[in-house]
Amino acid sequence: MQYPKPLESATLIKRYKRFLADIELNDGSLITIHCPNTGAMTGCAEPGFTVWYSTSESKTRKYPHTFELAQNNLGHWVGVNTSLANKLVVEAIKNGVIDELSGYQNCQTEVRYGEERSRIDVMLTSPDRSDCYVEIKSTTLLIDGKGYFPDAKTTRGQKHIRELMAVKRQGQRAILFFCVQHTGIERVSVADFIDPAYAALLSEAVLAGVEILCYGCEINESHINLVKKLEFALP
Repeated sequence: MQYPKPLESATLIKRYKRFLADIELNDGSLITIHCPNTGAMTGCAEPGFTVWYSTSESKTRKYPHTFELAQNNLGHWVGVNTSLANKLVVEAIKNGVIDELSGYQNCQTEVRYGEERSRIDVMLTSPDRSDCYVEIKSTTLLIDGKGYFPDAKTTRGQKHIRELMAVKRQGQRAILFFCVQHTGIERVSVADFIDPAYAALLSEAVLAGVEILCYGCEINESHINLVKKLEFALP
């Protein structure tokens, strides 16, 4: 995915109130920008990190600038805009990057399904194949060289796993897809030390036949793309 314009850089002062971040521009001035990430962002938004931001031309936005990427002290690039995860996966499917999801004729997004009134991120269908349900999770938590999900307790995430298990029991294909927007992550696991209930449910889902896929991104100030498969391992 190419950014409409190359992102601009600044230095992060602090991220706060979930949706806001104060940054220092290269000329020393301070501005507040929108942060499109409601998660904990552990290790992704530390004071002093480089912020890469986009600018909207809309005249109605209170905060016209958007926090898109962070660059940590090790030089790792991190995609903090979680709304891009689904777009990245759909683009990669259509470009044939994800071998495991190739060969389907139709690709729909945000399709209602399930007994718990959910929306599946991506639904792939073909007349001659079982339907494929893909739930996407943006993954950016890096600890001791390994990526983890989730970075906070998530009852919503548990609901999604239950829905995928139900899909699998109905004879369809069910996939939990970790979209890794952190160039320092080379392998992924579930954060049982953060949300043991989520981890236990995911282990149950794997035994039930729910598939796990992890793909990592190439990231810089001009583009972000899913490019490579990463290893996933349960604790």
